[in-house]
Amino acid sequence: MKKLTNKELEVMQLLWKHGPMFVRELLEHYEEPRPHFNTLSTIVRRLEYGGYVGHKKYGTTFQYNALITEEEYAKRNIFRLVDDYIENSYKGLVSTFLREEKLSVDELRELISQVEAYQKSKQP
Repeated sequence: MKKLTNKELEVMQLLWKHGPMFVRELLEHYEEPRPHFNTLSTIVRRLEYGGYVGHKKYGTTFQYNALITEEEYAKRNIFRLVDDYIENSYKGLVSTFLREEKLSVDELRELISQVEAYQKSKQP
């Protein structure tokens, strides 16, 4: 799955927050100036084509729903970030957080404890 554009992400956030909606209902959640109905409809169809959104047909209209959770999207983006920019090195990711002072030594110790506990739980 590809990374979403800002406009696509806006739609997904509305679907994650409010659940299944018709395009007209999606429009109601936008502030003025709202996007044109056809523009929003095109964005939703791109999301559907990409596998992010599904639909249920009601007569001649469609109600759209998210097929992927916000958590799953975030997880995939983290993996993509590591693959694309940190040369598939999770150690490099942690090092980046340490250098930028986004992760303290105490938080790192806590992570190490979590890894050790996870490893112990996997042993027979």
